[in-house]
Amino acid sequence: MTDKQSEAAAPRDRWYVLAILTVVYALNIADRFSISTLIEPIRQELHLSDSGVAFLTGVALALFYVTIGIPIAALADRADRRKILAIALAIWSGMTALCGLAQNYWQLLLTRFGVGIGEAGGTPPSTSILADKFPPARRPMALTIFALGACLGAWLGSSVAAWRSP
Repeated sequence: MTDKQSEAAAPRDRWYVLAILTVVYALNIADRFSISTLIEPIRQELHLSDSGVAFLTGVALALFYVTIGIPIAALADRADRRKILAIALAIWSGMTALCGLAQNYWQLLLTRFGVGIGEAGGTPPSTSILADKFPPARRPMALTIFALGACLGAWLGSSVAAWRSP
């Protein structure tokens, strides 16, 4: 099959799907930057040490993001990727909201664990969906556009958190 035939065979909704997945990825990243932007007021309110802040912003998210991401990637190869992504989005959004309600370090730490678990379900099914939608010759471009979600999310998370901070 030539590139033109492969391009014609690709689903017509691929650009819409790419746009939605890029926005979802931006929201995934925005959470990380919003807590980083607000960490100083959080540190003061919860009387956190440097190691407490480091664990909260780094280890708490990364530990679950990495360890849960591998089985979710395997699941994305066998199950409905849209459902996995929708469930992951609901989990990380709900846990992000609960972060705002945390009254102490342990509550915030547990909700950050939940955010990491939810966010782990974002990238694996998204990249698989994009691989389904774009022919091999167009995947690098699609994945590059998808990766722009990280930059958009960093900007969004930092900007909104800074605008809303006291």
